[in-house]
Amino acid sequence: MSLAVVYSRAGVGIDAPLVTVEVHIANGLPGLSIVGLPEAAVKESKDRVRGAIINSNFEFPAKKIIINLAPADLPKDGGRFDLPIAIGILLASGQIEAKNIDEYEFVGELALSGGLRIIKGVIPVAMQTKLAGRKLVLPVGNEVEASLLGEVSIFPADHLITLAQHLNGQILISPFVADIERKPPDIPDVSDVKGQLHAKRALEICAAGGHSMLMIGPPGTGKTMLASRLPGILPDMTEYEAAESAAIQSVSSLGFDYANWGSRSFRAPHHTASSVALVGGGGNPKPGEISLAHHGVLFLDELPEFGRQVLEVLREPLESGSITISRAARQSEFPAKFQLIAAMNPCPCGYFGDSSGKCHCSEEKVQRYRNKISGPLMDRIDMHIEVPRVAKLAQLSKQAVKEVEGSKEMKSRVQLVREKQMRRTNKCNAQLSVSEIDRFCQLGKKESEFLSQSIEKLNLSSRAYHRILKVARTIADMQDKKDIELPHIAEAISFRRMDRA
Repeated sequence: MSLAVVYSRAGVGIDAPLVTVEVHIANGLPGLSIVGLPEAAVKESKDRVRGAIINSNFEFPAKKIIINLAPADLPKDGGRFDLPIAIGILLASGQIEAKNIDEYEFVGELALSGGLRIIKGVIPVAMQTKLAGRKLVLPVGNEVEASLLGEVSIFPADHLITLAQHLNGQILISPFVADIERKPPDIPDVSDVKGQLHAKRALEICAAGGHSMLMIGPPGTGKTMLASRLPGILPDMTEYEAAESAAIQSVSSLGFDYANWGSRSFRAPHHTASSVALVGGGGNPKPGEISLAHHGVLFLDELPEFGRQVLEVLREPLESGSITISRAARQSEFPAKFQLIAAMNPCPCGYFGDSSGKCHCSEEKVQRYRNKISGPLMDRIDMHIEVPRVAKLAQLSKQAVKEVEGSKEMKSRVQLVREKQMRRTNKCNAQLSVSEIDRFCQLGKKESEFLSQSIEKLNLSSRAYHRILKVARTIADMQDKKDIELPHIAEAISFRRMDRA
């Protein structure tokens, strides 16, 4: 047989489209050419494949070899096609006989010795192979990551010879069976934060409804401590959410750590991060911080210190829950449903309004500092709260014994509220559309008049109006109320601190 067809998978965003590797061996001057929009790493595979075949005691055909990677209009990059190309050459030259080759999909990079090296982006490949009903052959070291989805037949191979023996039916590779004990993530507990009952209440509302939040306060009041404890009170991830989050990490430059499977991510980029670092990018687009925080938390400390243009890129994904990165050769879309938690000082020195009297910033200086954050971005943040300095630090140690409620208790309440929202709209309150707000956030006459007066007095936008209703709906859910009542509206308005600044 001079023609062989082998299946593999490309990497486009968090998708893994099917690539059919067609190998044709014909008479003519010896040579190997690869067609089908191969990028540099794929073109170089001809040398890796040649060395791997020869050093594995196979014969490299001294004929004209043409390799077509179909579909031809899909760009292919990386070393993942080394293995299917090598298998295709061995099949077409008759050195291995695999009658059931169409039952397999192959991904893996080859060493010159014939050994297999691990690749990135295995989880999307495993997801698509599972849907196609085929078996997946990949390098040893990738099998744990691929097995997280379950119900995928995985055959890890360490060498080209081992795989050839398996395909020939000589020495079979046993399917990988996952037997991994994962420890629960070590997330700091809310009980570590002493005092700040108002901020803890806001944090629980934020977790219950999936709302974004901005904390304003002087240095050392616990803003970062509160933010880092949010993942510990968020509901457990569903299997779908865990798989989607893992797929993003798998295709990123960081790769996926199976120990984090099912754990909500907490991303805290430094304020020197660029807009590309936040949204993602590159010639072959990779996910940025907002996508790595998918179904998790994105924490931006010292918010005004971020570049203004860097912050502006958050506006679209905060509304849509996704980010599209366009390049000349390709377009990739990454999900970005994250909870934004931000923190900032009230002024450049950090002590504006503090009882210590340390602040000497002029009103103009304070306003200029706060204006670094645009109105449209501030409008998209559901809750703005103050985190003041605790007046009597000496009493905190005495109160610590009484404050026994921690993340576990808060998480159980949050879980119940989220379940109620899932039954109602199959989404958390922060993601309600305008039509859903009109349906599920209806107000009585008294509540409607109060909110209208507050909107007019504070000069709030229509977006802020909708966000107040969403937060009020969450507060009502936490109190197991069917209708939104006046106290719920009043508390939701109290969380718009920057609108009253």
